[in-house]
Amino acid sequence: MRHSLGPLLRRATVGVLALAAVWAPAGSPAAAPVATSAPEAGGIPFAQRYRALQHGGIVRAANSSITCRAAEEGCRSARNGGRGVNGDFDMFYIDVDRDPNTYNSSRAEVRLPSGSRVTYARLYWGGNLRVGEQKPPADNERVLLAEPGGEYKAVRADTVVGHREADGAEAFQASADVTGLVRDSGPGQYTVAQVNIASGRSEAGAWGGWTLVVAYENPAEPLRDLAVWDGFAPLRSGAAQEMRLHDLSFAAGAWGRVGLVAYNGDRGITGDSLTVTTDPNGSDPVDLADSDNPPDDVLNSTIGEPGDDPAARVPAYDNTLGYDSDVFDLGRALRHAGDQATVRISSQRDTAWAGVLFAAVDAQR
Repeated sequence: MRHSLGPLLRRATVGVLALAAVWAPAGSPAAAPVATSAPEAGGIPFAQRYRALQHGGIVRAANSSITCRAAEEGCRSARNGGRGVNGDFDMFYIDVDRDPNTYNSSRAEVRLPSGSRVTYARLYWGGNLRVGEQKPPADNERVLLAEPGGEYKAVRADTVVGHREADGAEAFQASADVTGLVRDSGPGQYTVAQVNIASGRSEAGAWGGWTLVVAYENPAEPLRDLAVWDGFAPLRSGAAQEMRLHDLSFAAGAWGRVGLVAYNGDRGITGDSLTVTTDPNGSDPVDLADSDNPPDDVLNSTIGEPGDDPAARVPAYDNTLGYDSDVFDLGRALRHAGDQATVRISSQRDTAWAGVLFAAVDAQR
């Protein structure tokens, strides 16, 4: 794949968010209005970004942008799924594109069912600006994106960028609507470069990555409620955030999936969970967990999804050392019919940030 690139983009800054989301009443597919510039804010409450009631679903492509140096003791074991955390290592950039003008780049696959039409796509990126080096926040809002077989295109954030200093880190998240590019390019491996994150070693650790969330329409699939929310919320020790999803209509045992993007969750540090309840009073919550994500360590540096054949990534490290982009089956969480659900993420020990939530649920006709 050939990439042409202008001046090297500089590196990025760190941000924080606050979490609270409401699923708006069903209607035609629509994206929330976005700003024409990208100011920064310390905290960004979670809000609905996209909502649709259509035959189809949501998929995502994701990868980390930084990892440990291979020559360092314990690095290979951690990459292969060991319990190392980013603060244990001298962290350096992943760079797979062989382009001398980029200092970090990674790839991941957007996998769409045959006959699908993309109705919305949004790229999220973020990380830590303060590690062994300090990155200026000026380029938080800029990355490069290449479609399958294509050249890099500059992408700028089109909404407020979360950026906050806390707990020895300087965290940020930015995002941009890339619907046109993904609709025209279709499925395949997308490459994201120049995520503005710092390398090096510190107690807080280096971490960062990107996620491309894609909603699609497909007449062969069930009618589903689709929604994407984003913000930037700190999950400090003992903190919890709740997202209340209203105006649903699902049958008992309905199929559904929930996805989450979070930063700086450490593998092996237990006490963080993701739960769902359909009880209006919040009782009887169900843990969302799978073979990659234990119920008491959901923020564990994984990029996981249901099934035995996950979408491809380059590289495909099992332990991303601080970047989570996971998709969960709702399973028995929707064992009763209803019209609302509450998603709750909490952290007892990890210092982490949450950035994105998305959901797809079979709608009751």
